[in-house]
Amino acid sequence: MQNDLDRFDQAILTVLAEDGRLSVTDLARRIGLSKSPTQTRLRRLEDTGVIRGYRAILDPIQLGLDHVAFVEVKLQDTREAALEAFNTAVAAMPEIEQAHLIAGNFDYLLKVRVADMRAYRRVLAEKISTLPGVAATSTYVAMQAVKEDGLADVT
Repeated sequence: MQNDLDRFDQAILTVLAEDGRLSVTDLARRIGLSKSPTQTRLRRLEDTGVIRGYRAILDPIQLGLDHVAFVEVKLQDTREAALEAFNTAVAAMPEIEQAHLIAGNFDYLLKVRVADMRAYRRVLAEKISTLPGVAATSTYVAMQAVKEDGLADVT
């Protein structure tokens, strides 16, 4: 699909990434098309899965989730069934904001967000360490988010 995106499709994606609440009329004005072709393009981008959805971007600090840790996870077994079991368990944990299967010296990199170090220690001991197949973990605590969700933190 990437090769099928022309400059108007790219403009729609750029504008909506900045403000997903724009009306179709405002979106059309911003990209330089009339409402009807903009709406058709928008529907096609949604139907083909280029646009997967719309959501509110929450401020984790305002929600009291100040502590971010990155956790390297090494599994005992990396056969497909073991990976699937780990993936399923990780998906059910709200504290894990992101999980990536990694090619390297460890198997997964997890981004964990909680209120404080005490909460992180509890999540590590009671949840992450008990995930299927976990052999070892290493934690790296973030001191500041410089860029998240494509947005730079300039404060």
